[in-house]
Amino acid sequence: MPLAVPGPDSLLLATYKFARDPYSYFADCQRRLGPVFQSWLAGRRIVLTGEPEHVRTIFAADHDSVSAFNPGHLHALLGVNSLILIDGTRHQRERKLLAPPLHGARMRSYAQIIRDSALRRTAAWQVGAPMIVQDTTQGISLDVIVRAVFGVQEPARGAALEAALLHTMDAVWPPSIMIRWLQRDLGPLTPWRRFSRARDQADVMVREEIAARRAAPGDDILSLMTTARYEDGEGMSDPQIRDELLTLLAAGHETTAIALAWAMYWLHKNPATLERLREELATLGDNPDLDAIAQLPYLEAVCHETLRLYPIVPLAPRTLRRPMTLGEHELPAGTNVAACTILVHRSPTLYPEPDAFRPERWLGKKFAAWEFTPFGGGIRRCIGAAFAVYEMKQALAAILPHHRLRLVDDAPIRPQRRNITLGPRGGVRMILTERTG
Repeated sequence: MPLAVPGPDSLLLATYKFARDPYSYFADCQRRLGPVFQSWLAGRRIVLTGEPEHVRTIFAADHDSVSAFNPGHLHALLGVNSLILIDGTRHQRERKLLAPPLHGARMRSYAQIIRDSALRRTAAWQVGAPMIVQDTTQGISLDVIVRAVFGVQEPARGAALEAALLHTMDAVWPPSIMIRWLQRDLGPLTPWRRFSRARDQADVMVREEIAARRAAPGDDILSLMTTARYEDGEGMSDPQIRDELLTLLAAGHETTAIALAWAMYWLHKNPATLERLREELATLGDNPDLDAIAQLPYLEAVCHETLRLYPIVPLAPRTLRRPMTLGEHELPAGTNVAACTILVHRSPTLYPEPDAFRPERWLGKKFAAWEFTPFGGGIRRCIGAAFAVYEMKQALAAILPHHRLRLVDDAPIRPQRRNITLGPRGGVRMILTERTG
C-alpha cells in the first residue's frame, strides 16, 4: 500500500535532478511537497526530511530500528566490508576497532604531515598565474591519505600510490554509482571498463601495502588496522582492511579537499571574514603550536560555516527495521528514509540569512547534533568527522598566513557533481598576488 507521503517525481526526472543539483532539487521538493516528502535514490523510493525534530528521530534510532541504506550500488567502489554498508553487531564491532586512530592524541599526531603537505603543495603556486585551488587541496588530502593512512614515506612509492588512487576516483562515472545496472563492462571504451581497470590496478598496490605493514608495522592508520584486535583476540582480514582503506579514500579524500576549496572561496568572497581569521592566526606567531591551532574559535567557526553552506554529501540515508513516525506520517518497516542535510542547514529558523557565509553565528553557540549534520548522525555518523575538521584547520592555518590571493572573477560558484560527491564548479580559480613568508 502506498505511503501517505507526498511525491515522488518520476524515477528518471528525480534521478536527473538529484545528479545535477540535489541542493536545489530538495529545496524545490520541500517547497512543493512539505517537510516530509518522497523521492528516489539509487532506483529506490526514499522518504526525506529536513525538519530538525524529524532528523532527531532518525538519528536517535538504534541498530534494531534502522539498517544501512545498501542497494548494492556502492559495493564495487567501497567493497562489501565497508563500514558504510555493514550493519548491526558487525557495524558496532568494526566501528569500535577503527575509531581510535581518527580521534584524540593519535589524530593530532598527524598534524605535521598535514602542515608539511600544505606548505609543499602551495610552494608550487606562481605569483600572477591563475590556478585551481581544488587541485592543491586534493593534493594535500592525497598526501594525508598516502602518508598518514597508508604510511608510505618513500617518495616514489608514495607518488605511484597517489596516482593509482586518484586514477580510481577520477574513473568513477556518477550515473553508475546511482544506477546499478550501469555497472556493466560493455567494451574497452565504456565507463565501467575504465573504472574496473583503474580499481584493479589500485587494488594490487593496496594489497602490497597491507602486506608490508603486517611485516613491519609503523605509526600510520593502516599499521594500526593490521595490529588491532577485537575483544575475542581476532584481527581484521586483508579483505576487511582493503575495503576500509577504500572507504577512507572515498569518504575522506575528496570530501576534505572539496571542503577546503569551498573555504578558500568563501573567505576570499568575504574579505572582512578573511582578515579576521588572519588576525586570529597571527596570535600564534610564525611557528604556531599545532595543538593551539585546533583550539582557535574563529577558525573552527569558518570550518563549520563552510560545511553548513554546501555539505559535501547532501543525505544521510537509512532503511527502517521497525516502523517510525515522522510528524503525521507513519512509516512501515522496510521504508528507506533520510535526513536531508542541505535542508537542515538552510533552515532560516536555525540559521538566519541561511545563504550568507557568516562564521560569527557559531561563536558562543552550539548547535545540536540534529541541527548541524555534515557528517550524518546517530549510530552511523561518519567515523572520520573529527579528522576531517582537524585537517581543514591545519591546512588553512598553513596556507593563509603566507599567501595573498584573489578570485579570478566575482561570479558566484555553484556546486557540480563529481562522482559520489559535489564540489565547486571549476574547482575555484584563484591567482596568487603575493607570497609573504
